[in-house]
Amino acid sequence: MEFIRQGDVLVVTKLDRLARSVPELVRIIQALERKGAGLRVLNLGMDTSTPTGKLMLTVLGGIAQFEREMMLERQREGVAKAKAAGKYKGRKPIADSIRQEVVRLAGERMTKTAIADQLNIGEATVYRILRSSA
Repeated sequence: MEFIRQGDVLVVTKLDRLARSVPELVRIIQALERKGAGLRVLNLGMDTSTPTGKLMLTVLGGIAQFEREMMLERQREGVAKAKAAGKYKGRKPIADSIRQEVVRLAGERMTKTAIADQLNIGEATVYRILRSSA
């Protein structure tokens, strides 16, 4: 957003890739308007340079937010149902040997990215292990 100049058009493939809620979408559109830029949503063939395009964007943004909230609600219900049935056990714990190896390699001043690559684990896992061992 900080690089957009007057006359530019921000192109997104899908509306849900731009914003997660209607208020966020409205803020983005207002920022674009202040800079004199437009918005084009490819999968909808929509352009906000027209009043009709702005109206459609707001309506579809509301529908997209509703859809996302419904999906999250179904997900929470599914997790609760699986927990009640004893089928949801969460993430498998990291083996102690891997934890020890992460701490050892970090002690040797190896970068967190290199540790993650070497042990074939996620970088966030490395950070989590080191935070809990400190």
